[in-house]
Amino acid sequence: PQDSEKAKTFVHTFLKRSMPKMKDEAIQDMLTRKAVVLEHYPKKKTKQKRKKTKGFTAKQRRELRLFEIEPEQQRYAIFLPLHELWKQYIRDLCHGLKPDAQPHMIQGKLLKADLHGAIVTVTKSKCPSYVGITGIILQEFKHVFKIITKEDKLKVVPKLNNVFSLELDGFISYIYGSKFLLRASERSAKKFKLKGTIDL
Repeated sequence: PQDSEKAKTFVHTFLKRSMPKMKDEAIQDMLTRKAVVLEHYPKKKTKQKRKKTKGFTAKQRRELRLFEIEPEQQRYAIFLPLHELWKQYIRDLCHGLKPDAQPHMIQGKLLKADLHGAIVTVTKSKCPSYVGITGIILQEFKHVFKIITKEDKLKVVPKLNNVFSLELDGFISYIYGSKFLLRASERSAKKFKLKGTIDL
């Protein structure tokens, strides 16, 4: 019938267009076996390069005053809940600070712990005016601690040439600032040596 001939012609033309690499004999062979598998040639997608999001520069951060604590927020009482959270964080980190815990294991964990919220005291310093400063650490930078004292004064204490102590559940730990000149994020990945000479 005429319709069947048109159908055959359409199918043959369609297959020829869909599979240009295939010869006419192969197409005819496929039609006689009634098995047709169409090949697909997808267009290669060009990968779009992701643009890296650039953060603020140090100058921009200073201009925006991102790390400055407003004077009305510089009150010791405001940060006491932060200290309570820090104590719970350290207890969880050190599995309860039990009396039979090994001091060097706790010390190793404290060296890598986040100190925001810890109450520290400057016990030794090459500058006598720093000795005795006690307060909650509000911010830790590579070279300094920002500490709020009970007198609601914000103190910027350099790590270099200072020794800090912190006490929790009867366990006293000492931080030698000269060996602590790292950002908090870098310190968590650093391997500290157990032995070494310690100088102010």
